[in-house]
Amino acid sequence: MTQDELKQAVAEAAVEYILPLLEEDTIVGVGTGSTANLFIDELAKHKHLFDGTVASSEASAERLQGHGIPVYDLNSVSSIRVYVDGADESNDHLHLIKGGGAALTREKIVAACSEEFVCIADESKLVKVLGDFPLPVEVIPMARSYVARELVKLGGDPVYREGVVTDNGNHILDVYNMQIVDPVQLEGQINEIVGVVTNGLFASRPANVLLLGTQSGVKTLKA
Repeated sequence: MTQDELKQAVAEAAVEYILPLLEEDTIVGVGTGSTANLFIDELAKHKHLFDGTVASSEASAERLQGHGIPVYDLNSVSSIRVYVDGADESNDHLHLIKGGGAALTREKIVAACSEEFVCIADESKLVKVLGDFPLPVEVIPMARSYVARELVKLGGDPVYREGVVTDNGNHILDVYNMQIVDPVQLEGQINEIVGVVTNGLFASRPANVLLLGTQSGVKTLKA
């Protein structure tokens, strides 16, 4: 199977996984990226079974609305039953690196508000140690150089993602050459740097379930 076929398989598996959770008043959190887009397309086939969604990016909101699926502001909903999103990397503990699509802050907020976080990814994303994929850090624009210097002190090699402005109006630093052996600790250290909005480590709030597309089928992993 190609990578695109693996992504399609996990998107379909994610819909099957959440179908038993859907009720008339259910709110589904929806992530951002190529795999999440495939999930949105599959979810649209069942839009009559649930109330609506909260999206982690403007792009996902537009795609959902294009399918006729209601998209709510997070402040207007009391709870999110399940959040489905992809990842750039995952380890065996379901700690993730996310943010390749620059939506990490809203993704982290939606994940925090959700009862269950289902990550969908192809087998290339499962690693023993996080860090081969550069760690995105969203920063307030005026603090970009200062934050970069502080990230160097933590052992990273930050690179400004030129031409990218997040939905929140901020910049992204991609941090290379970090072997992340303690994701929870590093997530906290980076977030404590003044000027950081958040970083792409989802370790303090990892995924509950990882649906992993493999050549032998979709595997369900739990932390």
